[in-house]
Amino acid sequence: MALLHTDFFSNTLGMCVQMDVILPQRTTGQIGMEGSVRAGKYPTLYLLHGLSDDHTIWQRRTSIERYVSDLGIAVVMPCTHRSWYTDTFTGMNYWTYISQELVETCRDFFPNMSSEREQTWAAGLSMGGYGALKLGLRASETFSKVASLSGAVDIAGLVKPLSAERLSYWETVFGPKEKLAGSFNDLFAAAEELKASGKPLPEIFMWCGTEDGLLEGNIAMREHLEKLGYNVTYSQSPGDHQWCYWDEQIQNVLKWMTR
Repeated sequence: MALLHTDFFSNTLGMCVQMDVILPQRTTGQIGMEGSVRAGKYPTLYLLHGLSDDHTIWQRRTSIERYVSDLGIAVVMPCTHRSWYTDTFTGMNYWTYISQELVETCRDFFPNMSSEREQTWAAGLSMGGYGALKLGLRASETFSKVASLSGAVDIAGLVKPLSAERLSYWETVFGPKEKLAGSFNDLFAAAEELKASGKPLPEIFMWCGTEDGLLEGNIAMREHLEKLGYNVTYSQSPGDHQWCYWDEQIQNVLKWMTR
């Protein structure tokens, strides 16, 4: 595998940004690992970080490069700060960046990345699980498979009980909390709108630990998606909100995506 640390300018955000990219490489002499390359262009996984992390975290906490070494896929790990993959209320358009500009830029920089919907995927944890599911539901013409690990998928439910002193950050991202339910950033509404639109639906993978505070929202989202007729692969198992579980589950996500 090749690991590229990439700095570039985002026209959407008006600033320099970073991403790390894993690219397939056919190798024969590496000790303990072999690399492979598929025929044709590479399927591409956009792998998203959580609220307290950045684009380096999947490499620091998991063996993602080793896990994909024999799959022949590319992995893009962008930095989106504490944006919730959203065109924020204060005017930083991270949703436009992640759903449009980043994909276009990657395909421009790396022409061997597939431009086919069926070979463009997203996954993430916590805030990144919200972002991955949002890409599937709000940009389904681009992303065919998405996976959420311990995803903060019920964002309206998370914000609703917050006191005034804890709301300031959230409202800089999403705007007034009373307007969040049913908005563009509400994944429950997004699922309904996509289903009604007649556009292609993504395949969805969800996992959450049974001791995770986000479990209730994940169960509600699974039930909502299944009622609407989405193809959902869902599981829950003992665990809370930490990396030992995400390291295990990302391997299951890769098997599911490349099956």
